[in-house]
Amino acid sequence: MTRRVVVTGIGVLAPGGLGAKDYWGLLTDGRTATRGITFFDPSPFRSQVAAECDFDPAAHGLTPQEIRRMDRAAQFAVVATREALADSGLVLGEADLARTGVTVGSAVGATTGLEEEYRVVSDDARLWTVDHGYVVPHLYDYLVPSSFAADVAWAVGAEGPVVVVSTGCTSGLDSVGYATELIREGTADVMIAGATDAPISPITLACFDAIKATTPRNDDPEHASRPFDGTRDGFVLGEGAAMFVLEELESARRRGARIYAELAGYASRCNASHMTGLKPDGREMAEAIGAALAEARMPAEHVDYVNAHGSGTRQNDRHETAAFKRSLGEHAYRVPVSSIKSMIGHSLGAIGSLEIAASLLAIDRDVVPPTANLHTPDPECDLDYVPLTAREQHTDVVLTVGSGFGGFQSAMVLAAPERTTAA
Repeated sequence: MTRRVVVTGIGVLAPGGLGAKDYWGLLTDGRTATRGITFFDPSPFRSQVAAECDFDPAAHGLTPQEIRRMDRAAQFAVVATREALADSGLVLGEADLARTGVTVGSAVGATTGLEEEYRVVSDDARLWTVDHGYVVPHLYDYLVPSSFAADVAWAVGAEGPVVVVSTGCTSGLDSVGYATELIREGTADVMIAGATDAPISPITLACFDAIKATTPRNDDPEHASRPFDGTRDGFVLGEGAAMFVLEELESARRRGARIYAELAGYASRCNASHMTGLKPDGREMAEAIGAALAEARMPAEHVDYVNAHGSGTRQNDRHETAAFKRSLGEHAYRVPVSSIKSMIGHSLGAIGSLEIAASLLAIDRDVVPPTANLHTPDPECDLDYVPLTAREQHTDVVLTVGSGFGGFQSAMVLAAPERTTAA
C-alpha cells in the first residue's frame, strides 16, 4: 500500500506577510505588497517595481553569525522552517533524524549575496582584477545552492536525504512533489520541504529587462501586477519563502497532529522545445494537471479551487486559461481561479511553495483568495478569476500549478484527507 503524505506545518516569509497569519491576512484582504524598489537605485532599469520583504533577520531570531554566514534567501528558508516546525508541534528525537529529510527549491540561488560580494571585491566594478581579501569568508556557500538545504538541515538536525531542487519557477512545486515521493516510497518519514528565493538585485532586473518580461508600470507600483487583466504588461519581481512539515498520514494521526491537507497528486511536464515560448493550446500544462488528478484519483469536478500560476504576462495567462479548459473540461467555467502574484509578485523559485501555502490555508479556512487589480478582464481569459475580493467557499480540493522558463509545467492536487482514498 502506498503511504499517504500530509502537511502538518506551514511557515511563510512573504512580502507584506512575515508569518503565515499575516500572509493569509494580506491575501484575503486583497492587499498588494508591490512597491518601488528600495534595495538599490533602480533608475537605470526599465522595470523599477518589486514586492520586497521588510525582513529583519535578528528580529526573527537569527544570530549575528548566522546572518553573516547565510545569504538572504537561506535566511528566509531557515526562518520559515522554524515557523513550520513550531506550527506542526513535531518534536524530532535522535531516532527520527536519519529518516528526516529536507528539500529546498530555488531558481536563482544566492544571487543577492553573489552580486553584493562582487561589488565589494571589484570596488563597484572599478577594478578589473578583484581583490579577494575583501570577500566574505563564506562566499563558497553563496556559489553552491546546496547550502540552502544544508542550512535548513542543520536548523532541524535532519540527517536523511537533503536536496536542492532547481527547475526555475516550478522549483517550489517540484521540491514539495519530490519530498512527497520520498515519504511515499519509504525513504523518509518526515520531510521539511519548500522553497526560497531573494532575486531582487540589479543582475536579475537586467535579465528580465532584456526580454521585457517584467512590467514597466513604474508610476503605479501598487497596481502593477495584474494577472488576467487586459491591460497587463508583465510580471512584478518578488521574493520570499515557504516551508512545510510533511509526514506520513497515519503517523501524523497517531500523534494527534493538525492536518492541513493531503498531498494527493503531483506531476510535471516539459515542452522540450523553447526556453520561454508557451503554446496557445496549453497542452503541456494540461497534461501535468491530468496526471496529477489521475494520481490523486480525483475527477476534475471535485476541484473546488484552482490556484493559478497567473504571472501577468499575456502569453502565460492565455496558455494557462487554455490548459484549464483542456484538462478540466466544462468544470473550468465553474471553478474559481485566482493568482496571488497580483499581491505578492513573482518570487521565481519560491512562488510555487508560497502558492501551496495559500492553497493549504484556503482548504483550512474555506476562503478563496482573490486576483487583485483585475478590473478589465482579457476576453481570451474568460474563466472565474475571483476579481478583487476574497470569496468564502467550502474548499476541500485545490489544484495549484506552475509554469517555468525552460518549458517546465507542474501541477499539484491538495485535498482534505476525507476526500481521498488510499491507493
